[in-house]
Amino acid sequence: MEALNASGVCRRYGKQEVLKDFSLKMAPGSFEALMGPSGSGKSTFLHLAAGLLSADAGEILVGGNDVAKMGDSEATKFRRRHIGVVFQSFNLLNERTVRDNIVLPLRLDGAKVDEERFASLVSALGIDGILKKKPEELSGGEQQRVAVARALLAEPDVVLADEPTGNLDAKSSRAICALLGDLHRTEKSAILVVTHDPQVAAVAQKVHFLKDGRIAASYATEGDAEMVSKRYLETYRG
Repeated sequence: MEALNASGVCRRYGKQEVLKDFSLKMAPGSFEALMGPSGSGKSTFLHLAAGLLSADAGEILVGGNDVAKMGDSEATKFRRRHIGVVFQSFNLLNERTVRDNIVLPLRLDGAKVDEERFASLVSALGIDGILKKKPEELSGGEQQRVAVARALLAEPDVVLADEPTGNLDAKSSRAICALLGDLHRTEKSAILVVTHDPQVAAVAQKVHFLKDGRIAASYATEGDAEMVSKRYLETYRG
């Protein structure tokens, strides 16, 4: 069973059809990137896959469950258990500590925190020394690491990252990219990164280019940002 299986997905905003018969499959443990120019629908798909928006047509299966047909309450519960989301803007609660932010989805779900996994994850992300701090005391790179830890703690089927380096400086962006690559090799979750940056996409195993509402081309990245950039230009010139 695929970790993520989207087929025939359509989404309209008024008369504008942003996604048209969009399809994408991801195997468990895979690491893939979705690229496209501004307004191409890549963030729309991520929000659909996270159950934050409803599709007009098609299905989006996460672990065999159709997120596209869930109501808000059902989608919220399902997301806490099966989908990790990393936002560009971090979405951390400033009045809570780093630890509280990381474990919050589990607490809301009434689930027990696996302290051994928690310790291993925050150590791998290099944030084990800041667990008592508040988000406002952290750098952008540290806040994004906290957001990644929150997304991964429950070992979801899929982690969806929306422009995860968009609010970071170049040094922090490179560090987050390296961390995602390292985590992919140790975590069970499939990871889908939405990005416009070839450097970010090149960390993934495969990149998909979104054009005219559907996947226009897909390539193995081979860790080569220059190749990703070249393929990107070829796709959108055609």
